[in-house]
Amino acid sequence: MLRVGSTRRIAAARLRCCGLEAMTDDVTLIVSELLTNALLHSGTTEISLTITVRDGFLQITVRDGMAGCAERSEVDEGAESGRGLALVDALVKENGGAWGTGDAGAVTWCRLVIPPGDQL
Repeated sequence: MLRVGSTRRIAAARLRCCGLEAMTDDVTLIVSELLTNALLHSGTTEISLTITVRDGFLQITVRDGMAGCAERSEVDEGAESGRGLALVDALVKENGGAWGTGDAGAVTWCRLVIPPGDQL
């Protein structure tokens, strides 16, 4: 069983391999938030993470196989949780991308624009 911290290291290694180290902080935070969300809310024990680079975009896909859409919610200032998808939304927008769900919510994805100097 992999832990979220391990998957952050795997994501960082994938970015290094692709020459995209500049995206490491944002991508590892997004990976962490999407995986944590899947772990906490899906009720499944099998979750997959895919990171692909294609056509000027980096795509992160988390599949938990359970129906139910990930939705950003507004939380009170004092709340101890509930900000993960707000962070994902902000980082994705900052990187010129988009995020959403598919397969009746069994998949959450985000797509980030690769900075022009880092294009493969």
